Amino acid sequence: MQRVVAALQKAWYSPSRWVWILWPFERLFYYLAKRRRNKQQQQCWHAPVPVIVVGNIQVGGTGKSPLVVALIEHLRSRGYRPGIISRGYGAQSKTYPLLVNPQMPPSQCGDEPIMLVKRTGAPLVIDPDRVAACQYLLEQTDCNLIISDDGLQHYRMGRDIEIAVIDASRGVGNGHCLPMGPLREPPSRLAEVDMVVLNGQGDFQLFGAFHMQLQASEWVRLSDGKAFPLHERVFSKVHGIAGIGHPDRFFSTLTHLGLQVVEHSFPDHYAYAPADIAFDDSLPVIMTEKDAVKCRTFACDERYYYLKVEALLAHELTEQLDSLLKRIDK
Repeated sequence: MQRVVAALQKAWYSPSRWVWILWPFERLFYYLAKRRRNKQQQQCWHAPVPVIVVGNIQVGGTGKSPLVVALIEHLRSRGYRPGIISRGYGAQSKTYPLLVNPQMPPSQCGDEPIMLVKRTGAPLVIDPDRVAACQYLLEQTDCNLIISDDGLQHYRMGRDIEIAVIDASRGVGNGHCLPMGPLREPPSRLAEVDMVVLNGQGDFQLFGAFHMQLQASEWVRLSDGKAFPLHERVFSKVHGIAGIGHPDRFFSTLTHLGLQVVEHSFPDHYAYAPADIAFDDSLPVIMTEKDAVKCRTFACDERYYYLKVEALLAHELTEQLDSLLKRIDK
């Protein structure tokens, strides 16, 4: 199955003629998605506080989580008390909605929710029904603004601001919807959102889009949580672990930091076992922060680290967000 997925992803982001055999299925997907959107919008629920959706129109990682962290920090500086809702992909909780505690196992609430709570300290509720998540968050906390981590296509949830994140190095691929291409919605959907944020450098450009850069900030040792400035831990050759939507971006970051990387890619939201990150050498093992959430209980010796990254937002982006929030009458 992984080989099929890999072949599809390669075809989505490079010239490939064979994907045209999937065109009838793309038409069916588009029809069903449009029908679902129309139905959900008729049942739309609106929160009594501003709701910001940070999502994308494609499958795979685009850098939403670091943007959510940066937005939380900015909104707090403007006097807001933001809370977060998430579907909790991969969560196996017996009850929903669930207010996430950072000590919960990732299997219960998902890896990204734990990472976001640890990074921001903001209250976060998971529920496949995002409307129920919003309602529970407002009942249980004093937040006066909600950020939905993903959920651009969850149209039953009313929203005041839509932010779509695009990986500038990959853009929208071949521009087609699933399964012919990587898109959940056609590229024209980008014209409807309030802000498009391009993550990183790349050939994809869009008039009026805002920019952000992910910047490595420090190494964090898993065994004790101690953080080290990049210059204090000089590695040469390392094992790189990435179970995210776009692992090549992480490996490229390590390479740009001067490391020789032995790459180990895993599926997004992969449930690690100790054997997955046990290697018969003494090389340091560097992973993403999201992977560290799932490996913290067994990556106990001092050679395991994760790379902490920060989203650097263009000033124009935060200015536009402030302007949009001022127009909301809630």
